[in-house]
Amino acid sequence: MDKIQNTYKVISNEQLCPQFWRLVFDAPQLAKEVRPGQFVHIRTNEQGLEPFFRRPFSVYRVQRYVEIFYEAVGPGTRLLSRKQKGDTLDVLGPLGTPFALPPQGTRQVVMIAGGIGVAPMLILCDVLKNKKYELVLLYGGRTRGHVYPMKEFKDNGVKVHVATDDGSLGHKGRVSGLFDKIALDPQTTFIYTCGPHAMMGAVQEFAARHRLPGQAACEEIMACALGACLGCSILTKNGYKTVCYNGPAFDLDEVVFH
Repeated sequence: MDKIQNTYKVISNEQLCPQFWRLVFDAPQLAKEVRPGQFVHIRTNEQGLEPFFRRPFSVYRVQRYVEIFYEAVGPGTRLLSRKQKGDTLDVLGPLGTPFALPPQGTRQVVMIAGGIGVAPMLILCDVLKNKKYELVLLYGGRTRGHVYPMKEFKDNGVKVHVATDDGSLGHKGRVSGLFDKIALDPQTTFIYTCGPHAMMGAVQEFAARHRLPGQAACEEIMACALGACLGCSILTKNGYKTVCYNGPAFDLDEVVFH
């Protein structure tokens, strides 16, 4: 799969809720190549050296255009939030190891996401929606401000369940409070998860207890995004591996979550 570095035109850049944004850009060749779980590396400054490094973003959706989902929390993402229709983006991608598809015999696919970890899940369920799976999304956010309508998931037939830490929307507490929505048959249930390490550690423990297979998409700060600088290395049962090159998608039981 070829990596493509190019400049693309912004189609739209909208705030979906108080915390999250969706940016859409026109990248026809990239749209043909990208797979669920992969990411792109975007230069957020148009001139100068600040911020120096590109920023990684999971691909949120690919239809006619490529979409990313992000939170404007630092200098790079705040610059990105100022992009308007017709502006350009310097993008490198697709990068990383994509999700593996569920094994034969799977009937229920459960996506468990926390915060910005929901980003790689829409493109995944776009691929899986016509394969006769029961699709379930368990989503955890800190407050109501971290939850958006998720209409695209629901239009795909996904059963969406929400938890917020403060109880301002949905179940009060962590996303683990929604684990009772998961069918406990290791032959027919497959899990995908992305979010904070503590959350994915809880998912990993739950899955191990019930022998449920799955994959985890890890999030780390990345500099090169090509596996050269080793700055995004994480500990796995097979030693240290880079999130940008060996991941972001790993088998759920492989990563050592601290």
